[in-house]
Amino acid sequence: MINIKRYGTLCLSAILAAAFVLTPAVKIFAEEGDTAADRETQRQTCYAEPTDSNGLTNWPQGPAVYADSAIVMDMNSGAILYGKQIDKQHYPASITKLLTTLVALDHAKLTDKVEFSQDSISFLQYGDAHIGMRAGEELTLEDSLYAVLLASANEVSYAVAESVGKQMGGDYNTFIEAMNEESDALGCTGSHWTNANGLHDEQHYTTAHDMALIGAAVYQKEAFRTIAQSLTHQIPPTNLVNEVRTVNQKHKMLWPQNANYYEYCKGGKTGYTDQARTTLVTMADNGELQLVAVVLYDFGSDAYTDTRAIFDYGFNNFSKVMLKDLEKADGVRSYKDEENAYVVLPPNVKFSDLKAEVKAKDGSVNEGTVTYTYEGQIVGKADVTLDNKKSVEKPTITKGTEKTGTTTDRKEKESRPVVLIAVVAVVLVLVTGAVAWIKYKQAKSRRHRRKRHRRKTSQKKKKP
Repeated sequence: MINIKRYGTLCLSAILAAAFVLTPAVKIFAEEGDTAADRETQRQTCYAEPTDSNGLTNWPQGPAVYADSAIVMDMNSGAILYGKQIDKQHYPASITKLLTTLVALDHAKLTDKVEFSQDSISFLQYGDAHIGMRAGEELTLEDSLYAVLLASANEVSYAVAESVGKQMGGDYNTFIEAMNEESDALGCTGSHWTNANGLHDEQHYTTAHDMALIGAAVYQKEAFRTIAQSLTHQIPPTNLVNEVRTVNQKHKMLWPQNANYYEYCKGGKTGYTDQARTTLVTMADNGELQLVAVVLYDFGSDAYTDTRAIFDYGFNNFSKVMLKDLEKADGVRSYKDEENAYVVLPPNVKFSDLKAEVKAKDGSVNEGTVTYTYEGQIVGKADVTLDNKKSVEKPTITKGTEKTGTTTDRKEKESRPVVLIAVVAVVLVLVTGAVAWIKYKQAKSRRHRRKRHRRKTSQKKKKP
């Protein structure tokens, strides 16, 4: 008979466990106090979290950081050089505005007008970043994006979303839907967006990897690069206000006179809310690699020192390996852009250690992507023209082309002879034993027959 009480307890435990697993990880410290002692405890707890990429075989050991999640990714190939809890969900704060900018640039022109409604102004609360826009004012999209990216102006972000949303045939919510669609299209898997500015919302969250993908995408926009590298910008008088508004860059790694200045920095976005802590996305280019770094749930100025540390790690330990110089993966005819078709590897990892996955793009038989991974971590991705002679309707996974296979492949292959020898040995023992047993039974039978024969002969001799 089923023990109903015990069964019910097990079901309840399973439900609670599932609820715990499925709850977004963004609430890591939400219920704790916010004293200096609490913050330091949180800071040290985050610092103690291991760096996931340090567990890769022959991978250079990366620095410990105070951010709860961090990543360094090559912006062209998608190669992940450094990773710490890159898929853990966090509140993004104002780095949300990178996605806002990307969607706006996709759907509107820099010369388009951005109109400020009463809704775009009235939602502001005390302490929210703004530049004092009034209902009824108009700016160009270009000036608006300077306010969004440099001054992190929340009312301008709202107005951009509302105005561009109207151009798309809808409203503010239409723009938010486009943000989620764009995020999904980029391959983001742990994000959900409910507003255009990053002000706190329980259902507004992202991951370090997702923000790296968004940062890499918006960096491809020339308008973004121009605005994001600017230190200051003057917004001219508007239709209602006869004064110049000056907005200044908040990202300290761009200011030469600042202690956090980083010579390779090419732009980025800062963020902070009480729930998100400090968030920071930064793009950097040393002339060989173009990298994006993301730190989430960081602690004040630690965001800059952490970013510097992981950038230095990336630039000092990795280099490109051009795919055009190597044998192509099965199913690949050619690369769409040979100069940006590469993997990024440290010195102790060989191309032959990688796995390649070739996948056709949705609805296409000629175009696809090849993704190279090392022990499960992406080290490069490129758009390709497919070899129609080889079917790639389903993802095709092959090894690197130096013909030695991955570490796992080699271990499996090395183990096969050992297993085969063991099997043969067991079979030989069994066969030998069986033969010996048969011979023993045959010999015993012969002895038994000889004994019977001798007894019969003896009995005949004794008869008169």
